[in-house]
Amino acid sequence: MSRLRTLAIAVLVTSALTFLIIQQFYAESLREFAYSWFNGFAQEDRIVKGREYLIGAGKADITGPVVEINLMGYADPNQTGTGLRQRLYSRAFIVGSPKSPEDRWVYLVLDTQSGDTAIRHGILEGLRDLGTEYVVYRRHNVAVTGTHSHSGPAAWLNYLLPQITSRGFDKQSYDAIVTGAIRSIQRAHESLVPGRLSIGTTDVDDGSINRSLYAYLANPTEEREKYSDSVDRALTLLRLTRASDGKDIGVLTWFAVHGTSLHGNNTLITGDNKGVAAYLLEKAVKASSSAAPGFVAGFSQANVGDTSPNVLGAFCEDGSGDQCKLEDSTCNGRNQACHGRGPHFGLDDSGTKSCFEIGRRQFHSAKTLYDAMTAEEPGAATPVTGRSIRALHTFADISNYSFSHPNGSIVRTCPAALGYSFAAGTSDGPGAFDFTQNNPGDPSASPMWTVVRDLLHKPSEEQIACQAPKPILLDAGESKKPYDWAPNIVDIQLLRVGQVVIIVSPGEATTMAGRRWRDAVRVGALDMGLLADAEDTAHADPVVLLGGPANSYTHYITTEEEYGIQRYEGASTLYGPHTLNAYINLTLSNLHFLAAGAGSPEHGPAPPVNTNRSLSFIRGVVVDNPGFFKSFGDVLEDVEPQYERGHVASVVFVGANPRNNLRLEDTFASVERWTGNDDYDDELRLRERGEYKDWERVLSDEDWELVFHWERTNTALGMSRVKIEWEIGGHTKRGRYRLRYFGDSKSLGGTITSFEGVSSEFLVI
Repeated sequence: MSRLRTLAIAVLVTSALTFLIIQQFYAESLREFAYSWFNGFAQEDRIVKGREYLIGAGKADITGPVVEINLMGYADPNQTGTGLRQRLYSRAFIVGSPKSPEDRWVYLVLDTQSGDTAIRHGILEGLRDLGTEYVVYRRHNVAVTGTHSHSGPAAWLNYLLPQITSRGFDKQSYDAIVTGAIRSIQRAHESLVPGRLSIGTTDVDDGSINRSLYAYLANPTEEREKYSDSVDRALTLLRLTRASDGKDIGVLTWFAVHGTSLHGNNTLITGDNKGVAAYLLEKAVKASSSAAPGFVAGFSQANVGDTSPNVLGAFCEDGSGDQCKLEDSTCNGRNQACHGRGPHFGLDDSGTKSCFEIGRRQFHSAKTLYDAMTAEEPGAATPVTGRSIRALHTFADISNYSFSHPNGSIVRTCPAALGYSFAAGTSDGPGAFDFTQNNPGDPSASPMWTVVRDLLHKPSEEQIACQAPKPILLDAGESKKPYDWAPNIVDIQLLRVGQVVIIVSPGEATTMAGRRWRDAVRVGALDMGLLADAEDTAHADPVVLLGGPANSYTHYITTEEEYGIQRYEGASTLYGPHTLNAYINLTLSNLHFLAAGAGSPEHGPAPPVNTNRSLSFIRGVVVDNPGFFKSFGDVLEDVEPQYERGHVASVVFVGANPRNNLRLEDTFASVERWTGNDDYDDELRLRERGEYKDWERVLSDEDWELVFHWERTNTALGMSRVKIEWEIGGHTKRGRYRLRYFGDSKSLGGTITSFEGVSSEFLVI
């Protein structure tokens, strides 16, 4: 009987559990059916519900040495850092599958001139060192892009050519970027949650112009007529929304405009116009109810090659006021006087106000689109759908790559080389000497430079023919001493989530080059049925984006027609006239790896990593000395008793070299506001309750309006001074304020000691 009783109980329990499971299954099915029925599978509901992915966003400080290091971008050895207007950041965005940890990718947006081979290598090594939790982040799925700011520290790139103007390689500059990038990925990884993606597009009004219009006009008329403008005005925004509460953890945008708002005479570190846009959007959205804590806004670059933020055009600064010559951007046959003008041209501020305005215009468009997406306005957003989350990466030696040209012929690329017009610069930053843009002819017109070129490395007849009509100034790809001058091995990388495909470009594609590249990938994806796994056939048309310069820096990518003109962009297209078609061919050859269940391409030939053998002629800090009868942090010139809003408060301190401590995730300066009570008895009561605080930090050196200047006053004795300026905004609260300085001094023995300085109090009225 006991056995029968036990068996009967077991049968009853099993039946009950089975019933509950079936009931739960049908209840869930009924709920899903009711949900779908009541919402009618509406477009609005798909945007709200969508397909869930694993999403994360993180941000970290990458501000390198802000003084005594050349700035990266204009290649001017005299443009050396003297302070900081805005901290630089790495912003990391992770998209992955909730079910398959291997299926994910990381898109980094660094406030740097570009991605870089050595930087990416250091990031990947650092991720490996974090342990097993981070083994999912590898070569194929980590994209390292730069905003193309020309106002950040240099001396961190892998190849010799860009190191020349910075007097070599600086480990401190390099480590700041690598460490911060890894930290941003960690923060994004730690924030991973189920969420939804949606994508939208808007235009940026007066955000850029084409600085090489003459070269752009060489493209076929029928091709140009397909587009309304000579630059892409579209800004695309990818929104990352947390599923648990519908709050956004971040947005990632793409828009093409050069980071050259600040001029070549600027010596303050900033993120240029994209740094401004990210700063403004993060502040605006964090103050809203739609954002999750730690909201991150990334403003990635797109087909930036021939774009300029100097939207008023290029004019001669030689007293004539004439526009520069369209064909070659010269004034009376010389290029030095030709300068682009930003929206606030005429101010003696190194382009600062124009920089802020171009950043504000990007912010305004992004914020307007973001608000429309969060309000679920019809047509504002398209949900990202589809199971596939894929990433591929391979290296290709493009120094002698043969492939089938679109016209059916077999063509090849060449070892990297830069033309004479490379040295001419652009209207954003003119070059020196007698070089001019639009020089597709015989270099014998400049015999002196031919001699100089041949002393460095004389190009072979084969190389000259391959690069034609480019007259070669620097045969960089065949220059190997003491190590490679320029890359011959390039990165080919693609990312995919659902119907969105991202081309990760190692070079600066021009407007038309980017259009051709994106269109080729879109057509290729459709032809091979890449999106056959899309769950929502209404959104099975691929959305193709291009981000860069990324992973390495391979200079420019022009169309063949633009290459033939040999303006700056064509002269800086390293691998000859077929460079763009080679990139497109390599991209399409690997596109099938983005299909669901596809394998991975071969690794390809590894590029050299030169961090441990790069030359450096950059002197370190020897000692800091406050001077006789002075201490570090002493006030030399104090603030005024009061300031009106719109004016500038400033104070000068006895300083020390800020290279002693980069103060990553910290600040060199702050604005503090008095929050105490002038009633002494009330203060006493607050102290007793533990609620008393007197000075509150309201601004740090990440804020655009707080500026940190450093000046060496005596090199032999190691003396310096620091000036902190606060450009008091119109919306600043009235009250009592003070400015504070945070510094670090170095003794002769090498000991680093922190100190502080503080101004007197002043009123803002």
